[in-house]
Amino acid sequence: MKKLLLGTAALIAFAAPAFAADLPARTYTKAPAYTAPEAVYNWTGFYIGGNIGGAFAGNNSLQGSDGRFMGGVQGGFDYQFATNWVIGAEAQYDWLAGNSGAGLTFPAGTVVTGNTDQLGSVTGRFGYTWGPALLYAKGGYAWRDNPNVGVSFAGTPVAFTTDGSHRDGYTVGAGLEYMFAPNWSAKVEYQYYNFGSTTFTGGPAEIVGSRFRDDEHTVKAGLNYRFGWGGPVAARY
Repeated sequence: MKKLLLGTAALIAFAAPAFAADLPARTYTKAPAYTAPEAVYNWTGFYIGGNIGGAFAGNNSLQGSDGRFMGGVQGGFDYQFATNWVIGAEAQYDWLAGNSGAGLTFPAGTVVTGNTDQLGSVTGRFGYTWGPALLYAKGGYAWRDNPNVGVSFAGTPVAFTTDGSHRDGYTVGAGLEYMFAPNWSAKVEYQYYNFGSTTFTGGPAEIVGSRFRDDEHTVKAGLNYRFGWGGPVAARY
């Protein structure tokens, strides 16, 4: 038995090099290049944030055309569907600093002024997203505080009447939002507010019948914190 085992071992040792020589050479393939994962940005979820910017009254306005500083807060909900489309709703409230001008002076010396201190809106949003960017349009209901219309002559306030307070109106706008980190996005936005017009129905004779537009053009930059109801920013391999 011992001799048989030794003989077998010797035979294997002798035949192995010849057998190995008959085998084909082993081929090597280059490892595939590393591909970084593709980020997937999910806009679905609730968000809150703040904004700052400027407001500019339209032509033929009691507030003149000078700009005013504004700042405020916003909050809303977005839902992403069909891969690249986003629909949502947003509520926004802003404060406006100071009066935009000295008012309008009529030929006989009567001065009329107007000032809006606060603006609010509840709007729908609809947009298209690619990568971390979202381009959107918005529109809906707008509200403002008492427009603070005043009439004076020679520096003394005088009585007057108008056709209403014009506190309710509509708003439309558009913007670009960018998700720069998980749960955080920044935006720039233009928003137009229209509250109709104010007509003087009583007061000094030279102002009766005068009609002025009640609108605002605003440009804002904002920052939002997103709660990620639909999941955080992920990676696609």
